[in-house]
Amino acid sequence: MKQVLKALEGDARLTPEQISTMTGIPADEVKEIIKKAEEDRTILKYKTVINWARAGDEQVWALVEVKVTPQRNVGFDAIAERIYRFPEARSVYLASGTYDLAVLVVGRTMQEVAIFVSEKLAPLEAVQGTVTHFILKKYKEDGEILEGSEGTKRLPVTP
Repeated sequence: MKQVLKALEGDARLTPEQISTMTGIPADEVKEIIKKAEEDRTILKYKTVINWARAGDEQVWALVEVKVTPQRNVGFDAIAERIYRFPEARSVYLASGTYDLAVLVVGRTMQEVAIFVSEKLAPLEAVQGTVTHFILKKYKEDGEILEGSEGTKRLPVTP
């Protein structure tokens, strides 16, 4: 099963027949593995990584660190759920360190992200504080290099 999942993680467009050729698992078995993985939510989504800057649609991304007060019997889960239900929150993670949650936020402008943080996120009852880091440039996302070439750009060293 892991071979099939690894293949799909690398390229979600692969057909069961292609995966069968790559792994040696019969195509019918690959289809069944995929169907089961979709049903039990092992496979959550098929995703395309798009370089929106190259497509002409600029977006503003920010990583927001959030300090929260955990709630009795549910810890961080209840506040994390409130946050991940906002459409601006692309990803929400429980993290170690000074802050408890890391929230990846997307907006059309810096002002839009700032309004989300100041008017929706920070006022939540369990939120003690936030720190916003605006993403200035993306080099690599989901394993894909967005800028430059994959080759080395180091200058040759001569003795």
